[in-house]
Amino acid sequence: MRIPLGIHLGERFTLDETWAAAEMAEDFGFDSLWVAEGRLTRDAVSLMALLAARTRTVRIGSGVVNNKTRNAALMAVTFKTLDELAPGRIICGLGAWWEPLATRVGTPLRKPVTAMREYVGVLQSFFRNEEVTFSGEFVQMDGVRFDRMYAENVAVDIPIYAGAVGPRMLELAGQTMDGVYLDFLLPVSYLDFAATHIGAGLAKRTDGVTALDMTQAIAVAVDDDDPAAALDECRAFLTLYLMQQPHIAEHCGVEPELVTRIQEVAGWPARPEDIRRAMRLVPDEAVRRVCAAGSTAQAADKLEEYVAAGVRVPVLNPLGPTKMQTIAALGKAFS
Repeated sequence: MRIPLGIHLGERFTLDETWAAAEMAEDFGFDSLWVAEGRLTRDAVSLMALLAARTRTVRIGSGVVNNKTRNAALMAVTFKTLDELAPGRIICGLGAWWEPLATRVGTPLRKPVTAMREYVGVLQSFFRNEEVTFSGEFVQMDGVRFDRMYAENVAVDIPIYAGAVGPRMLELAGQTMDGVYLDFLLPVSYLDFAATHIGAGLAKRTDGVTALDMTQAIAVAVDDDDPAAALDECRAFLTLYLMQQPHIAEHCGVEPELVTRIQEVAGWPARPEDIRRAMRLVPDEAVRRVCAAGSTAQAADKLEEYVAAGVRVPVLNPLGPTKMQTIAALGKAFS
């Protein structure tokens, strides 16, 4: 079965590996590249611009940037500029960020759905090349618009995807956005939950849109010589997420007691040795539920499960020392 694939480019990739992954994506006909910006590691926009200049066909998305640290007008101009570099290939993936990081940098989460609704509405007005006046609880604009002096200001077609997990953000995505970029470590069973809440939002639309594009980042590791090692790569990743973003546990089927035990072993930010100790607590079944790990065939089978449940583009988050081989193996499997 031909499945359009994406690649999630996070901090595990060196810059050389990032360019190599982009070349593989073009060679194997991948759908998209998604640049991460979560922890304080790298800026997504810089890498997106470089990828836009180095590729020809693949779409390039932010996976995801937050709606707190960039003013909405600046975000609109930023993505308009990216669209100049790669016309029609840029996707604006937006999230509400996460705790405790948001609080630690002085922007604690408050009413994330309201904040996202205001932010997205203003972005869409900018993208339509409208003058924007808006007075909200989180976003304020007073008669501003794209303002190039030496070229025509025109509308830009930049889809907005929600980095959503909870029901209210999923519903908002269905009501106002173009797609969803679902998080890592969500099981196939979660997709029924997501579709229900996206559908509730779609039912409120008045623009004729009846479906949303569903994209999901999926942790993958492939090692045909040692499938158990690939499983351990995903186990370490799941452990890290349960330490630092425990809200994921609610949806990935991990018992709260296990999350508590993991967090007793490791603090924030987690150190590699903390993860190695805590990952021993995570059973194989929990890893297989939310990751595509093992041999190439086992990983491919898991990706097909996600597609059968409604994901249009599985985005590979390849882990461990075999990450480039994982991209190549799955690219060949689905090309």
